[in-house]
Amino acid sequence: MTRWMKAVAVVALGAVGCTQEQKPATAKRAELKTAGGSTMEIIPAEGQLPYCMLFTVSEKGIIRQLTMTRENRSIKCDAGKRIYNSSFRVPVEEGTVKAYVFFSDQRIQAGSVAQQLYDLRDKPRLTAMDFRLPGSVSVEMLEFTPKPGGEPVTGAVVGTTDIEGSAEGSQTEEAEVEEQQDVAPPKVTPPPNGGGSGLTATDGAR
Repeated sequence: MTRWMKAVAVVALGAVGCTQEQKPATAKRAELKTAGGSTMEIIPAEGQLPYCMLFTVSEKGIIRQLTMTRENRSIKCDAGKRIYNSSFRVPVEEGTVKAYVFFSDQRIQAGSVAQQLYDLRDKPRLTAMDFRLPGSVSVEMLEFTPKPGGEPVTGAVVGTTDIEGSAEGSQTEEAEVEEQQDVAPPKVTPPPNGGGSGLTATDGAR
């Protein structure tokens, strides 16, 4: 190899190294904030699609729908404001959960998303391409590990319903905050031992 060829090779390697170093990190579509112990808040970033819905999938395979409304569709989500104007408590005994935020350009029915989440439960990471949903959709996955402690959470009732067609032992728990007395979730199963449910939405939920 001539001296000229060696010089060209060094310059080329240097250019590749600079390109790799300058590669920007992928911006998060939402931020997860710990509100104390087992309580979390999720705040959309700027530039996201206007509607969203929020689910968590625990290490034990329990799927929870956190943005539940009477129409059971996506809700309006504003950048810089916590989703559902709420904090959510995650049961400590379930360990780390994956919080999936679905941003969309239209209101999407949540039941289809819950079923698809169950079908894809063994996949380590999900993207919008994994889901069959109408319109434009993007997905952000965040992780949260609940810890003991935090302020008591009151004011919400959580129903437990089986996802239609799911295997025994898998379930979705829906955080219903808006005029709960008018909503009757199908196939309601009382919590074991007469205790309360593990997930609660609080702090001004609408």
